[in-house]
Amino acid sequence: MISKLLPMKRSSMKILIFLILLLVSGCSILGSSRDIPEVKPVEVVTVVQKAPTYHPPLPNQIDPVPVEWTVLNPDLMQTYLDDLKEGNAPTNVWYGLTTKGYENLSTNMAEVKRYLRQVLSILKYYRDLDEEVSNEDQ
Repeated sequence: MISKLLPMKRSSMKILIFLILLLVSGCSILGSSRDIPEVKPVEVVTVVQKAPTYHPPLPNQIDPVPVEWTVLNPDLMQTYLDDLKEGNAPTNVWYGLTTKGYENLSTNMAEVKRYLRQVLSILKYYRDLDEEVSNEDQ
């Protein structure tokens, strides 16, 4: 009797091992087209765009400092009158500046020069840009 059970145990062991392997591997043995996702081809598009034009800000406005002018004429200058009576003074009207007035005038002129330099550099930038654009068009 034992000899009859032994072959039966072996076959049932084989079946049991087969079922365990089948259970562990699952559906991987069968394979499926659903497992591989569909890949779309990559489309590369190159767009050539002109870079935006830089518009530099305008320079600061000229803010002049007031200059006080003093007119040197016969009413204001006694020495001038004395020289005029003697005939040594010219009949021209003379203008004079105080030290602060001269500094203010000098500051104003420096501001005018700065403003002109900045405006000319902006003008040069746009001329160079225009030359580059015209060269690219040709």
